[in-house]
Amino acid sequence: MAHSAGGKKGPERGVQEARLQLAAIGLESEFAVLLDGEQVAPEDVFGDPRAFLRGNLMHRRGTSYHLPTGGAIYFDTGVMEIATPVIEIARGCGARAGRSLWEGIHFVRTELDAWERRHGRDVKLVGFSAHYNVSFEIPREAQGTRRTVQKLALLLAYMLPFPVMLFATNRRSTGVGVRPRGDRIEVTVDFTPSPSLMIATATVITGIVRGVMTWDSFDLDALERERIPVVRDFRPAKHTSRRGWLANIGCYDRNPFSCDIDGDPWPTTTGEDLTLRRIARTILARFWPSIGRIADPFTRRLIRSVARGTSPSLLELDDRPREYEDVGRDSTWETLYPPRVLSRSRYERVLIRAISGQKLHVGGRWYTPVGMRGWSQVVFRDEGNGERRTFSIDSLLRHLHRWEHPPLRARA
Repeated sequence: MAHSAGGKKGPERGVQEARLQLAAIGLESEFAVLLDGEQVAPEDVFGDPRAFLRGNLMHRRGTSYHLPTGGAIYFDTGVMEIATPVIEIARGCGARAGRSLWEGIHFVRTELDAWERRHGRDVKLVGFSAHYNVSFEIPREAQGTRRTVQKLALLLAYMLPFPVMLFATNRRSTGVGVRPRGDRIEVTVDFTPSPSLMIATATVITGIVRGVMTWDSFDLDALERERIPVVRDFRPAKHTSRRGWLANIGCYDRNPFSCDIDGDPWPTTTGEDLTLRRIARTILARFWPSIGRIADPFTRRLIRSVARGTSPSLLELDDRPREYEDVGRDSTWETLYPPRVLSRSRYERVLIRAISGQKLHVGGRWYTPVGMRGWSQVVFRDEGNGERRTFSIDSLLRHLHRWEHPPLRARA
């Protein structure tokens, strides 16, 4: 999920550059699976998603298949994971990514409902975790030793925990993680059963990450220079999976997830004693220009409202909401952003057409999409000679209007 400075024109034979030309985000959510009330590994019950997903599915690799919504589903070490396609960073990108994820959840839930009726069983999806991915596309020559993705991830591990806690966690949460993933930053936290709060979380994370990426240095002394409040004596722990850092309960002298977010002050590196909400609000204010540039109007109002305390945070509830326990039924997509209100991203539109197998007419020839390579390349079959050709999704953007509205002569 990163971009390069340029791209080749037109569809190319063979494999093209895998890096995206546009900065992008993407969301993933993991779910524990309960079968008749007992937690199971989905791969043990279903083998792969084709056991309950009807219709023709485009295969990715292993147990991973594309969904008609543009996203993907796969099984990963005992959990079911649903992911969005890449979505370019622009105003409303957090809402587009949240909508795509929840459309995927809704599609999977509908297919599981049909499977239940056929087999007389009960399947629940229990919200487990969410991963928020944001492009890191600074060219290597511009990074030097002070602006690497590793240093950015560590710096963010000091800055992101309290803002993310305010929007995405609950009383039973245990941590917020930040991982450097080469061409992207990945923030890991609990699944959030509220679509609007998940969209707010994606917008806040993206705005802060993109704002920090403009700094001249990602060294930790930037925290003092930028007057970012951090809980005194806080040090992130090593992440429990892959490389990265984690702000968990053990990093603080008391549990931030069970504290009074408006009444229990924390001593900070700026010399002030601030509550969790006040720390989060201060950091949000520092990055409000970059957050505001990508927030849709509804999400902008929600972020401000939660930050001020006029809309509730899940941390203000007595316990973790029951909506976590049956995602897709107890918690559902609220249709806040129909396409007529918020258009789909261009990457999203390309991938939906590719996954649906919709033919593309270019240069007098018809091409049929037959597969994907990662999220950045589509494999086509030339209907004239049967050869396979690989298009980058960036090159397909130039043909998107033709794909969506093929010429009458070509359709004939």
